[in-house]
Amino acid sequence: MQRYQWNAEDYRQNSSAQQQWAQQLIAKLNLTGTEAVLDVGCGDGKVTAEIASYLTHGQVVGIDNSEAMIALANREYPTNRYANLLFQQMDARELEFSDRFDVVFSNAVLHWIDDHMQVITGMHQSLKPGGRMLLQMGAHNGMPKFMAALEQVLALPQWRDYFAGFSCPYGFKSVEDYQRWLPAVGFVIKRLELIEKHALHADAEAFKGWIRTTWLPYTGRVPQAKRIQLIEAIATQYLASSPADANGRVSVLMVRLEVEAEK
Repeated sequence: MQRYQWNAEDYRQNSSAQQQWAQQLIAKLNLTGTEAVLDVGCGDGKVTAEIASYLTHGQVVGIDNSEAMIALANREYPTNRYANLLFQQMDARELEFSDRFDVVFSNAVLHWIDDHMQVITGMHQSLKPGGRMLLQMGAHNGMPKFMAALEQVLALPQWRDYFAGFSCPYGFKSVEDYQRWLPAVGFVIKRLELIEKHALHADAEAFKGWIRTTWLPYTGRVPQAKRIQLIEAIATQYLASSPADANGRVSVLMVRLEVEAEK
């Protein structure tokens, strides 16, 4: 997985959809308060801190491969105020734990990684016997309208040279993929589900903020001076086929893959 130069503060201000979905996913954990939890891809730490609030006698460790994200998380949630919360910089493909956690949790992260087998092998190793994992990520063919608009823009003469030989770097996987992989690693499948969600952005500017902060593999291909222009072009193309609603809100349909399994 390539290390992108995340702007952690910018992400924090443009990730409300991710946080809302994480809250819905946390509710499905039915935590008792005593668990040891691993949050894989913790980002700026706000979701990990929410998990910590449920763990009156437990602990959560958040890992992320972004130095900027971990630095922000440590500033916002210091251990002297959050005794049951710890952040570590670590690659999800190289988890360094063994039989340590009751629960592994991950929200809106694993589609950033192509080789999921490495990740779920490490998750299995990290869990205690009988431990469980709950993951949610972007699914295969999960954003058809947005991806169509994106590809139309990249094919335009002013952009196409920057994307010569480029292919989508995201690891959007299917139910069938996980049906094969989980038993091979040693997991018992509890549930594999495709869930439709609408990422709702308050207005066109918020929508552009989402493109700016989460589509780094694409914006990073063009010179810094042209990135705002590219983001404007993508937003305009998308809104031409999927206009904002009467309140100015921009909706992006996303199909999510939800994975529940047990060691």
